[in-house]
Amino acid sequence: MNVVIIDYKGGNVQSVRFALERLGVHATLTSDKELIQKADKVIFPGEGEANSAMRQLKADGLDQVIPTLKQPFMGICLGMQLLCRHSEENDTPMLNIIPLDVKRFQTDLKVPHMGWNNIYNLNNPVMQGLNEKDYVYFVHSYFVPVSEYTIATADYPEPFSAAVQYKNFYAMQFHTEKSSTTGTKILKNFLDL
Repeated sequence: MNVVIIDYKGGNVQSVRFALERLGVHATLTSDKELIQKADKVIFPGEGEANSAMRQLKADGLDQVIPTLKQPFMGICLGMQLLCRHSEENDTPMLNIIPLDVKRFQTDLKVPHMGWNNIYNLNNPVMQGLNEKDYVYFVHSYFVPVSEYTIATADYPEPFSAAVQYKNFYAMQFHTEKSSTTGTKILKNFLDL
């Protein structure tokens, strides 16, 4: 299986690679448009800030390539948010693939939302084999509201989209690669699509 991890100078790439290697998959880290287009599966990890990430994607021409992809595609954390229409983080226009907007948490709880939280309303083949209330690892100050595209929900304290799907684009707000056996199951389910 030809799996590509998109390299746009965002963090967290090595832990995604290691998680895939534990599943017996060697992934190629690249920003090469042709390699990305030819991949069987594409993974779009992310840590950092929306505006600088979008600048890098545009500099590499990936803002034009990613929306055209037809193979199963997984965005992780900032990689999920970048697939959306717009982010409140520095008023940033995003890739506009998933017709949703990214909001900042407005809560008395500590922001960023960081640590283990349970997910529920699991509603997708990538969530197969998970239990309601399984825990995953989050680090984020911005979120995607619950919508018709939500395939898993978490609360902080209000419900938000822990994961969404739109066409061939699957996206997780939590870090699958840092989410122990639950994250490993989700990655495996994605690779099996």
